[in-house]
Amino acid sequence: MGMGIVVATRDGDVPEDVFDWFRHVDQTFSTYKEDSEVSRIRRGELTVEDASEEVRRVLGRCAELREETSGFFDIAVVDGDPSGYVKGWSVDEAAAILDRAGLQEYAINAGGDIRVRGTWRIGIQHPLDPQSLAKEVEGTDVAVATSGAYERGDHVRDPHSKHAPAGILSVTITGPDLGTADAYATAAFAMGGHRAPNWTAQLNGYEAMTILADGRVLSTPGFPAA
Repeated sequence: MGMGIVVATRDGDVPEDVFDWFRHVDQTFSTYKEDSEVSRIRRGELTVEDASEEVRRVLGRCAELREETSGFFDIAVVDGDPSGYVKGWSVDEAAAILDRAGLQEYAINAGGDIRVRGTWRIGIQHPLDPQSLAKEVEGTDVAVATSGAYERGDHVRDPHSKHAPAGILSVTITGPDLGTADAYATAAFAMGGHRAPNWTAQLNGYEAMTILADGRVLSTPGFPAA
């Protein structure tokens, strides 16, 4: 999946099913594997209608997220690559595997996006200093996703203007579902510093922390800062 995935538990061993699941997701959704379903769809060799139920469900949710974000989360601008949702979604599904195994205290970290069961403290990297934390989140049964340009450069673009967003350093979203939180964080970052704070203030069931380019840190009232 192009990133490291770490699973930590406090009350038991991690079942191998979890890593089997991530390998399956990588094989199905990878844009680097020529025989993955997503690669075949992008080349026109497989229709969405003939794809697996998992792929149809993921692409359907991506279409819903495009509407929810007024087009700021749009996989069409990245040639149909659903990775911006798949990462969080796959972690949510892995969490369900751990739940079924009876684990009640765990954390899954996929490239910096995290979902926990139980109460954990989670550090959010400072967008300008990789050795420092911008904030610590303390949450119970929560997902935390951050979008910014400090890890991979200007990989997030405003789908409408095609330009990199201005006036913003990072957006962190917390909530019950990591796939949705990840998509919301990507969309809010793409909106830029002028629009993102107002949009995140209206989210239902999700909270946000936005770091602007001028150094201001804006958080919604329910953001679970430690």
